[in-house]
Amino acid sequence: MSAVLDARPGRGNASADRSMEMPVDRHQATTLEHAVDAASDADLRRLMQGGSKTFFAASLLLPARVRDQATALYAFCRIADDEIDFGTDKVAALAGLRARLDGIYAARPIDCAADRALCEVVQATGMPRVLLDGLLEGFLWDSEGRQYETLEDVQAYGARVAGTVGAMMALVMDARSPDALARACELGVAMQLTNIARDVGEDARAGRLYLPRQWMREAGLDPDAWLKAPQFNPAIASVTGRLLDAADELYRRADAGIAALPRDCRVAIRAAQIVYAEIGEQLRRQGLDSISQRAVVSGARKLLLVARACAVWLRAPRAAVAAPLPLAAVTWLVDASAAAVRNAAPLRVPARSFDEKMLWSADLLARLAEQDRRPR
Repeated sequence: MSAVLDARPGRGNASADRSMEMPVDRHQATTLEHAVDAASDADLRRLMQGGSKTFFAASLLLPARVRDQATALYAFCRIADDEIDFGTDKVAALAGLRARLDGIYAARPIDCAADRALCEVVQATGMPRVLLDGLLEGFLWDSEGRQYETLEDVQAYGARVAGTVGAMMALVMDARSPDALARACELGVAMQLTNIARDVGEDARAGRLYLPRQWMREAGLDPDAWLKAPQFNPAIASVTGRLLDAADELYRRADAGIAALPRDCRVAIRAAQIVYAEIGEQLRRQGLDSISQRAVVSGARKLLLVARACAVWLRAPRAAVAAPLPLAAVTWLVDASAAAVRNAAPLRVPARSFDEKMLWSADLLARLAEQDRRPR
């Protein structure tokens, strides 16, 4: 299940040559409001609210300049997921979605609010098509019933259905350094691993298995036999725990990426990070049993976690540290995004409100103070 779409979930490297098909001139990009009228925009928001509640709640903490574009991204991703997941002809559905991307990247979207809105996001950010093609590929993997032998295979899946969205969100937030892009992609993968761990039983009853089959055999389980009669036992619990450990490592790596975001975006992403990580903690508290029950974080607990996330506003960016190499599964996403940044037209500085100017000034002062504290 996609971490961002929170529902069952193109092309990856093979489509990299198409990622810069449409010359992007961000000087000519209009605002999202010009692309979508009030009624259509409300429809997009209802679509997002009806999907991932965590993503919708976190989006409310984003500044308006980011929230509208995030909504547009989510809407298209949600529609694409449903087209492939519920369509009777998966190949035809994928071909239709790729044709829609052709129109979007040619600045001729079909008469659909989601497509028009995504077209504006593409124009405004220089978003490479390889990210959207990769997302579609992940959806197709789901419909094909692909098997995942190793953790690396699961991470490759997570890179497509969630790492791609992390990269897209980083570009929308104007976090464009290779390190920031890598951490954004890894955060998406971490969320996907958490979703997989939470939904082991639900997925198994639908005939799907995302746990590394190699790990299951190491724990003494036959993956195919277990899938036919999924039951909770210490062996499956150990595999689920290992997956959560892998997710936690990526959550820790994401901290540096969140600190590198624009100050007005950190709370939302930190909130999404800690709420998803809390799903894993809740799963541990219930004995790693995601077969007979579902790990749920209560609304009150989420509010507490979001309140803690707000402390990010009061902290200066962390001192620079040696950044780890990107997770192998997301390297192609980072490379494609970084290439798009290098080839994009210079970003036009938008007109800012008084509040935005004050926030920018506070961020600048915090950065200067941080520089003064660093050893020379």
